[in-house]
Amino acid sequence: MLDIRVPVGVMFGAMGALLAGYGLLGDQSIYARSLGININLVWGGVLIAFAACLLILSARARTRRRGGEP
Repeated sequence: MLDIRVPVGVMFGAMGALLAGYGLLGDQSIYARSLGININLVWGGVLIAFAACLLILSARARTRRRGGEP
């Protein structure tokens, strides 16, 4: 059975990668209004970290269901 954390983690990871990519490659002049803080890059990193947590927790749960074997 598919754990719900896997597709949600993949979705958040993809959205975070897109947002972080836009923050890295986009026009830097738009961040003047936000005191120079690249908010797209920051929140893209947060989404990627959240996705990593979901995927790690899903992998740990899958390992425990199998009785501890990797």
